[in-house]
Amino acid sequence: MNNNKIEKNTSFDELHEECGVFGMYDFGGNDVASTIYYGLFALQHRGQESCGIAVSETNGPKGKVNSYKGMGLVNEVFTQETLDGMKGDIGVGHVRYSTAGASTRENAQPLVLNYVKGTLVLAHNGNLINANELRQELEYTGAIFQTTIDSEVIAYHIARERLTSKSVEEAVKRAAGKIKGAFSLVVMSPRKLVGARDPFGFKPLCIGKRDDAYMIASETCALETIGAEYVRDVLPGEVVTITPEGISSDTSLCLPKQKEARCVFEYIYFSRSDSHIDGVSVYASRIKAGKFLAMDSPVEADLVVGVPESGNAAALGYSMESGIPYGTAFVKNSYVGRTFIKPKQSNRESSVRVKLNVLAEAVRGKRVIMIDDSIVRGTTSDRIVRMLREAGAIEVHVRIASPPFLWPCYFGTDIPERKQLIAYNRTVEEICEIIGADSLGYLSVDRLAEMVEELPICKGCFTGTYPMEPPTQDIRGDYER
Repeated sequence: MNNNKIEKNTSFDELHEECGVFGMYDFGGNDVASTIYYGLFALQHRGQESCGIAVSETNGPKGKVNSYKGMGLVNEVFTQETLDGMKGDIGVGHVRYSTAGASTRENAQPLVLNYVKGTLVLAHNGNLINANELRQELEYTGAIFQTTIDSEVIAYHIARERLTSKSVEEAVKRAAGKIKGAFSLVVMSPRKLVGARDPFGFKPLCIGKRDDAYMIASETCALETIGAEYVRDVLPGEVVTITPEGISSDTSLCLPKQKEARCVFEYIYFSRSDSHIDGVSVYASRIKAGKFLAMDSPVEADLVVGVPESGNAAALGYSMESGIPYGTAFVKNSYVGRTFIKPKQSNRESSVRVKLNVLAEAVRGKRVIMIDDSIVRGTTSDRIVRMLREAGAIEVHVRIASPPFLWPCYFGTDIPERKQLIAYNRTVEEICEIIGADSLGYLSVDRLAEMVEELPICKGCFTGTYPMEPPTQDIRGDYER
């Protein structure tokens, strides 16, 4: 048994993203490890199971990579001493939450491959739907895998394509043409930093600049954290290459705009509220969601509150539209991550209270509208409703800033199988009764496009209609055989 394996907390009714990536190339020759550390710190919400950084010196021995990774949060894995020892002017960092592959140190990223052309370092955000097929193809031609993650399949294919390609960026493009699913990649070769985004644009990826350095990151908030200027987003289907000569672009994998399919949950929940994705403010999207809920699911009440953090902006939007005062009803323990030691089954109730507590003074004697980003299994929603009632709320009306989950996701969101979804085969009234609310309203599917300024989005988890043919079997979970 691997002692590095950690147990996910399953007592919270939450969704999780797969990971965040951050790459940097400093043309001035300055060390990048500390800056990558702070970039990952800003992306910690995207993955809290493991993290890693790999750096190299472009003027040093070609192909020498210094990497360090481990289980836990960024500030738990890295020390100042560790960062000081990581010399290099080009590097890649990663934070991970697993939707495919076990939670072990071996599966932490970035991945470092040594092959005939030198070294290749890769960090990946997303989930492939043809990973098993590609993995078996590689295994039958002699490949030996060190991990159980689909990211290693991508790395192997890039390495193989590099053998017959003129450049690493051409190899990345060729490999990207073979893999299917969601991927935002940062790839480091000895003298280049390459970013690639899948043709549908499921996962975000953007470019930043600070002085003589360029960065590629999952979200703009990571650029702002390190004082970098936002340059632009990597386009869906684009491969960008950063060298001292500048940024070059290959858009031959791009699809027509109408076929793009960004994950709408980046705007609803995953991304930090101060980020912008493809030019659209995450915060503004959540405000709109709340306003739409107030228009479409009005109710008389005394107070509007959000379940922190992602429910807060939607609650403010509901308040702005309805005129009902916005308030704070919950105190969140900021030091509880998305994984922690789970209470015993007999004491499961405490797992919610460890993370959230109710301000009784704020809700006592009031009719409360509680806004949350989603309901998955419903196990947390009923506890929070109960906590509000125990604190003295006389009515609790629940409004959800997304439509009901009815289908699984295969592109990097750990939505469980259908039978575990509370909305599956149930009416809104039945769900309302299960969670103990006085009323329940969801955001309409028709409102989603308007919420993100008409950007093409993926709504598969709500409608069962996916932008590409889903796998015939559920490929999520461990690939271990």
